[in-house]
Amino acid sequence: ARGIDILNQFLIEAVLLSVTGGVIGVALGVGASYAVKLLAHWPIYIQAWSIIMSFAVCTFTGIFFGWYPAKKAAQLDPIEAIRYE
Repeated sequence: ARGIDILNQFLIEAVLLSVTGGVIGVALGVGASYAVKLLAHWPIYIQAWSIIMSFAVCTFTGIFFGWYPAKKAAQLDPIEAIRYE
């Protein structure tokens, strides 16, 4: 595998994990909001832009914190990496 392939694989994995966490977080947040609405009779307002922004932040976080490990993995010789695992 070429270095760019390894870099892409690590970045895709980081973004998918971040977005999955974002989906779970949004679902829990919306669920908790509706629970508060039912129990405390408070009005809730969930706007689409806040959900979109949360996914954008999750994606950016995955790219930002996945870049360095992906870059280091892409620079490793695969045989040497396996030898020391």
